[in-house]
Amino acid sequence: MKILIVDDEKPARDRLSRMVGELDSHELVGEAVNGLEALGMAQSLEPDIVLLDIRMPGMDGIEAARHIAKLDEPPAVIFVTAFSDHALEAFETHAVDYLLKPVKQERLQTALDATIRPTRAQTSRSNGVLSELETRQHICARVRGSLVLVPIENIYYFHAEQKYVTVRHTEGEVLIEDALKGLESEFGDRFYRIHRNALVSLSRLAGMQSEDEGQRVTFRDIDDTLEVSRRHLPGVRKIIRNL
Repeated sequence: MKILIVDDEKPARDRLSRMVGELDSHELVGEAVNGLEALGMAQSLEPDIVLLDIRMPGMDGIEAARHIAKLDEPPAVIFVTAFSDHALEAFETHAVDYLLKPVKQERLQTALDATIRPTRAQTSRSNGVLSELETRQHICARVRGSLVLVPIENIYYFHAEQKYVTVRHTEGEVLIEDALKGLESEFGDRFYRIHRNALVSLSRLAGMQSEDEGQRVTFRDIDDTLEVSRRHLPGVRKIIRNL
């Protein structure tokens, strides 16, 4: 089984690395120092198991686990942390186990053995089920070979064109391959569908304007406008009235 270790503290990584090295049938394939790096390595190295710390700078372990669970073939996640107060939130990300530091060899072995069974993330993926508790706080996009995090709160809209979705945010825009329907299901409390190809942030809507081709929504702080379909016009009007 291929294992990826994720922890921002080198002594913790080194200790886990030594423990993994003493186990049969397990291979350490990489080490990451934060959640964003872990996500990139999970995609490139395709580990079977991720040993994941929680409190890390940038993207923490909980957020990283939510993104990892959405991979086509997600690895099993085992949290390894010094804090017991994140256990409930951790298991809501479909983690296999939750280990408290310092971890004993026998306890690590037991957790690794449990990954032989399909994880809840894999089961949910195969069944097409997404829990409300999996909602991400960032969108992750690949830009020129690097992973970029876009906070959900910074996004103006999602606009689908062919196989990609443009994410317009406060610093510019990125392209992602997520399906618009999936984004609507996950972020439906914060974004509203105005057209078959567009979701807009409720917090960043400014109003609506009439043009020759129909109605278009406007946004705070940017000049972009998006077409509103006739089907969604009544709902958009109601939202605009309540701004």
